[in-house]
Amino acid sequence: MIDDVLGPHLDVLFCGINPGLMSEATGHHFARPGNRFWPALHLSGFTPRLLAPAEQHLLPSYGLGITNIVPRASAKAAELSRAELAQGGVRLAALLSEHRPRMLAVLGVSAFRTAFAVPKATMGAQERKIADTPVWVLPNPSGLNAHWTLDAIAAELRRLRESLAPGGEPGVSA
Repeated sequence: MIDDVLGPHLDVLFCGINPGLMSEATGHHFARPGNRFWPALHLSGFTPRLLAPAEQHLLPSYGLGITNIVPRASAKAAELSRAELAQGGVRLAALLSEHRPRMLAVLGVSAFRTAFAVPKATMGAQERKIADTPVWVLPNPSGLNAHWTLDAIAAELRRLRESLAPGGEPGVSA
């Protein structure tokens, strides 16, 4: 289990499925070298430069945080049970109630569908809020999710960022 990256007044709380083994070993989210989270975060305009996983502590200064649906590390998210994902959804709702970020961004549509019993969820803004928090579903940045390129993941993150800009309405896809 690795610590959540949280801070006051978060614009976006990014939520991975669960930590990988490299993340567990280092204590840093999205730590595997092939993971596209950090490059996509920068390319989308959320951070002014490419951050390394060891710099995750800087995220709250940009209004960003990171958590996971399931805190247990595994080699692949497919190793998680439906019950673990559902329990993780309950834990995540409690975390949202306590920290109240402006937006929850879940990185993985299949895990989101299972954790929150929304079988027809798609990428982008969701109609359903969790703990009164708007939700946006993004592609899983893992290198195992090969049909999503870095540029395509960054474009989805950019859509989210632009929805949060002045004049954009959180939770409403453009």
